Amino acid sequence: MYRERLVATDVHTENAHRLKRLLLEYHDFRQHKAGHPLRDEAHQVADWQAERLKNTHQDLYRHPGYHTGLEFLLTDLYAPSGMTRRDDNIDRVFPKMVKWLPDHLLATFAGLVELNLITQSLDLELAEILAQQGFSATGLDDERYCEAYRASKQLAIRERQLALVAETGQELDRYVRNRTLGWLLSMTRGPAEMADLGDLHSFLHRGYSSFRKMNRVDLLIDRLLSREQRVMDNILAGHPTPFSLPDDL
Repeated sequence: MYRERLVATDVHTENAHRLKRLLLEYHDFRQHKAGHPLRDEAHQVADWQAERLKNTHQDLYRHPGYHTGLEFLLTDLYAPSGMTRRDDNIDRVFPKMVKWLPDHLLATFAGLVELNLITQSLDLELAEILAQQGFSATGLDDERYCEAYRASKQLAIRERQLALVAETGQELDRYVRNRTLGWLLSMTRGPAEMADLGDLHSFLHRGYSSFRKMNRVDLLIDRLLSREQRVMDNILAGHPTPFSLPDDL
């Protein structure tokens, strides 16, 4: 909807160029996915993976210090559907973002966009592989998922996905420790709603609030990454129970 606005916006830094490129790629992917015959199956793959992540990391997910942060990760950052308006609004305000936001914050936004693009692209590819194998994402189980995962041969992209989780998580944690950001979000709620940006403002405020409540985010990220790396290794090795991890992970 706002692709022309993205294209027409002048950018002058490496981070702004990267964000513009990724927003254009994500815009085009969203259009492609919206008309894809396996769109609903991709959403089912995403839902299955969200539940798998909750089960694998249930000790962290139930921990009062981490629950809201992980819930935000799975329902807002990793959002297979229902975020079209938010994403359109990001495209709409991009000219103002590159004009007013610090360059390092543009880099963080770029990381979040790339993470979302990679995750949703991988979900859609898994849905396509399942269809090629004669299976539906409805009733997906561990065995079918792992077979499709191995068939995708996207190890480098999945490694990049994990790296982005670490990078963006650490950067977001650094930003939310700045109390000025919380004050600005509180002060701009009204203007955002008047500008029809209430959904985008709500997304940013939920992210700020959830990360603000967490302590030692670095430990959480380290634990998540070490476990997900083991899961990846188990799947690729054909382990019979790839999501069962030792207690020390």
